[in-house]
Amino acid sequence: MIGLIGKKIRMGQLFNEGGRVIPVTILKAGPCSVIQKKSREKEGYAAVQLGFEDKKEKNSNSPERGHFRRVGVKSKKVLREFRVTNLDDYKETDEIRVDIFKVGNYVDVIGVSKGRGFTGVMKRWGFAGGPATHGAHKWHRRPGSIGSGSADPSRVFKGKKMPGRMGGAKVTCQNLEIVHINMEENLLTVKGAIPGANGGYVIIRRAIKKTSEW
Repeated sequence: MIGLIGKKIRMGQLFNEGGRVIPVTILKAGPCSVIQKKSREKEGYAAVQLGFEDKKEKNSNSPERGHFRRVGVKSKKVLREFRVTNLDDYKETDEIRVDIFKVGNYVDVIGVSKGRGFTGVMKRWGFAGGPATHGAHKWHRRPGSIGSGSADPSRVFKGKKMPGRMGGAKVTCQNLEIVHINMEENLLTVKGAIPGANGGYVIIRRAIKKTSEW
């Protein structure tokens, strides 16, 4: 298995052997149930669908209840797919726990960043803003000129940094080192920060760009 569904608990800190502080994030990683297997012959790709965190059956609609009853598991709050190379290694109702990870492994964590609402260019893009004195009138936080600088092409190019909605987007933090694992409570401690607020759901998968033993 290359990953798990989890939940961000909180941030904290640990001290290494040299006494230096290591900022860490504590995640509840699983346990996740295998809800469905998707094969290359039927769906066109090999993957397993995992479910995380039980929810009341009354909070599921009729198709969802049938989907979970077919397997014989409780209704789940979150469903995600993970690509696999060999479907025979898994069967429906299997429970995947945090013991698939080891201390020292590197993982990528995918989450939804905190929503900041509609913001200006100084907060959204880090613009310096306009002058504070010398005749500046209500110009302190404005973006300034946005044109191309001449009569041609006489338009604003796509992708221009402008005010707008900030945050609330899917973000991937790559190559985070696992520094501690609590097998009993399925808690995973990774080095550094991850996107989203406490209680937000995340995807924890094997790091793509950094090799490590699994």
